[in-house]
Amino acid sequence: MKNLQELTADILGGYLITADEALELLRHAETDALCDAADRVRRHFMGDRVDTCSIMNARSGRCSEDCKWCSQSAHHRTKIEIYPLTDTAEALRHARDNHDKGVGRFSLVTSGRTMTDGQVEKCAEIYRAIAAECEGFRGGMRCASLGLLNKEQLRKLKDSGVGSYHCNIETAPSHFPKLCTTHTLAEKQRTIAWAKEVGLKICSGGIIGMGETPEQRVEMAFALREMGVASIPVNVLNPIPGTPLENTPPLSDDEILRTFALFRLINPGVYIRFAGGRTLLKPEIQERALRSGVNAAIVGDLLTTIGSGVAEDKEMFARCGFSL
Repeated sequence: MKNLQELTADILGGYLITADEALELLRHAETDALCDAADRVRRHFMGDRVDTCSIMNARSGRCSEDCKWCSQSAHHRTKIEIYPLTDTAEALRHARDNHDKGVGRFSLVTSGRTMTDGQVEKCAEIYRAIAAECEGFRGGMRCASLGLLNKEQLRKLKDSGVGSYHCNIETAPSHFPKLCTTHTLAEKQRTIAWAKEVGLKICSGGIIGMGETPEQRVEMAFALREMGVASIPVNVLNPIPGTPLENTPPLSDDEILRTFALFRLINPGVYIRFAGGRTLLKPEIQERALRSGVNAAIVGDLLTTIGSGVAEDKEMFARCGFSL
């Protein structure tokens, strides 16, 4: 088995490491060396630009699905705000605010399993309005996360100017059935395949710290590679009171950093994106992650939790050698 230095050189030359090689690194590579190797791979394939995106919770709560981590599930007793699909004026307000702050992408995110054709059309109208008012969100910089849509609905979004579709696989295929019973990973993969067929780029990742093993995090990274995703958001579980995972113990800083690094080594040419739970990490761990393969981030507030300030994030990116 090759050592970390040899594997890093191979990756820089275009080699994709195997599951056995990744597991060997997981079990035996020293953390700082693993993170440094991931940073080297990131610079080689992706440069020093950080990709930023912002999300709007465009429909909140009353979700029929029983995902154990989620505050918006109707199966759980949480204290989130509940409201229907947003209107164009409110969406434009959010989009303009993020656009004026220099955020690179904007996405509507809705609770619920799926959307009706009428709701998808309403979202398409919103995306067209955003493009008309926010120059920086044209040319594929509008994204969508609207659940398990069908192919024609996804095509409608593409025709409205959406460039990327987000649908997390959430965890390793072997762990998913323990966390959700109302839909399957295969249904998510079908939506992702349809989105690719209509010409949308794919943003898909998951949440770490939901009781999975370190080996299952590697399994998730390979599942994402097989699907050919362009962006991998990595959430760190923020245990929400009232959900089945509310008492889940947190991952260590070391586990989190090793996960980011391995995701980069397994997926060398994609965005590895800071997502939910980032503000639970100490500032020095966030900055170390940006030197461990991470090169993208969701900025601003998230869905039902508070995120981080855009200005503060820009300062952190600059300290870590990134440009927007």
